[in-house]
Amino acid sequence: MFVMAEQKWQIHAHRGGRAEFDENTLSAFQASYVKGLRGFETDVRMCKDGALAIMHDALIERTTQGKGAIEDLTEAELRQVRTKKGNPILFLDELVVFLADKPGLYIEFEMKTDANRYPQEKLEVYCRKLYESVIPRMPKSSTVIFTSFDKRPLTFVKNTYPDVDLMFITHAACCDATVKAALDLGVKRLACTWDGSTRAGVRAAHQAGLVVAGWPGTTVNDYLLGVALGFDHMCADNPVEVLEFKNRNLQWLT
Repeated sequence: MFVMAEQKWQIHAHRGGRAEFDENTLSAFQASYVKGLRGFETDVRMCKDGALAIMHDALIERTTQGKGAIEDLTEAELRQVRTKKGNPILFLDELVVFLADKPGLYIEFEMKTDANRYPQEKLEVYCRKLYESVIPRMPKSSTVIFTSFDKRPLTFVKNTYPDVDLMFITHAACCDATVKAALDLGVKRLACTWDGSTRAGVRAAHQAGLVVAGWPGTTVNDYLLGVALGFDHMCADNPVEVLEFKNRNLQWLT
């Protein structure tokens, strides 16, 4: 799949900008786009009847007025639920419609799978649905990445759809062990935490051919740390604040 050269030190809106907007709702992605964001991250889960919903948590209580787990509820049931701020739950097809006519984006679709809720057969159904819902519909000028903490979907997608760009996410720092984990998976991208990462670790990842993203960004200082460490991309809960700071003060960062 053709992709444009990526902007260095790019900011992407974590769950659409979870500290500034109603996370993982269409209104969040719309608002962050209007404010100038061109990088986004989101989370994909599969409902009981196979529909793909945009939700970080398995349980919907934290962000919505409903109860239960995404994987135990049908699409029809979820469409009756509203977030605590009054927005409907977003489904993957709806998000893709919003993104598909906007060229040149950077988008991470996190595969929110685990061994308990997604045994191998279900995992493979999920991965196929995700691919078919996203890849044929996104513009070739956008950088589209499937990401996960779970190594199983990364392995399955790599073997089944070798054209897909993949990223391994870890709770650990950028270091020899996490670089090795990404290389062993055969992926080209690694997402690590700021804490414990070093300039030398990020440099080693780059020398190994990896693109490196940092998370979780909650302040402008996190972004500045990511720039100093040499991360290629920074995940931000407050992407509008960070982007506006960058545009005011760091025009030399290109």
